[in-house]
Amino acid sequence: MRMRHEEGRPVELRQLTALVTVAEVGSVTKAARLLHVVQPAVTRQIRTLEEELGVPLFERTRHGMVPTPAAELLIPRARRALQELERARAELRPEPGAVTGIVTVGLLESVIDVLAQPLIDAVAQRHPGIELRLLTAYSGHLQQWLDSGEVDISLLYNLNDTPSLSVVPLLWERLWAVAPPEAGLTAGSPVPWERVLAQPLVLPVSGHGLRVLIDQARSAVPGQPRISIQTNSMSLQKKLVLAGHGWTVLPAAGVAADVAAGVLSGAPLTEPEVERSVVLGLRQGSRVPAPVDAVATELARLARDLVRSGAWPSARIG
Repeated sequence: MRMRHEEGRPVELRQLTALVTVAEVGSVTKAARLLHVVQPAVTRQIRTLEEELGVPLFERTRHGMVPTPAAELLIPRARRALQELERARAELRPEPGAVTGIVTVGLLESVIDVLAQPLIDAVAQRHPGIELRLLTAYSGHLQQWLDSGEVDISLLYNLNDTPSLSVVPLLWERLWAVAPPEAGLTAGSPVPWERVLAQPLVLPVSGHGLRVLIDQARSAVPGQPRISIQTNSMSLQKKLVLAGHGWTVLPAAGVAADVAAGVLSGAPLTEPEVERSVVLGLRQGSRVPAPVDAVATELARLARDLVRSGAWPSARIG
């Protein structure tokens, strides 16, 4: 199967496969190993694609293959083309009466611990013909991926319907103060912001959705925070707290397992309380394929069941 670019010359799917794989692993050698071909074959596919498009796609450096700006534009489109082909192949060969296909789900990094495994188990049990692909990121990135078609459905937070997206409210969850174990924070004893702001803070970077909520809440409390470190990684936030760099603020679902294991201590924030809404997002204006609808149904059911059972702490159904 071939695609044609604007000059009419053929672009083969194996060239797009080589492009995407090399970009993901940063090495022709590793890409060849993953694709089960020899290294010169991958090099040839990349060079042929560069010749056909008339632009370089990679900078060949000591540290590996680095995509050029032209490749950064092409790679998401190539990935979507390959995903659509895989999805079509899966849906064209269904078992009688079965829902089959590939569904790519976007998950917020903070909900992985409470939701990822239950979702995998539920889909495997109820819809064994569906192949799940889980991508994790912050809400802003997930919304972009949903808009562009890189994910079929996604959990997002603090979002209403947009011209391109339809959202289903699932739940509200409170933010927690998170500290080293010796701080003695407990789920049953909410901690006021005034006490949190008296500590050095490890926070998400400015502009991040969670940071916006944090800044809004602390603006109502006298005093300036002492921010020791900013990061865009939730797991790094927790590691830095454990290493003694300060306290942090995270959604309850993101730290429940660590608090239960005694690795960290945590408590809901109060004075003021801060909640974020978690919603399920789908693209507007197109028919929802049966496998996507099936996974969306499972995702919504699971989220609400986890709230009712208490497995999703400090949350209420939205």
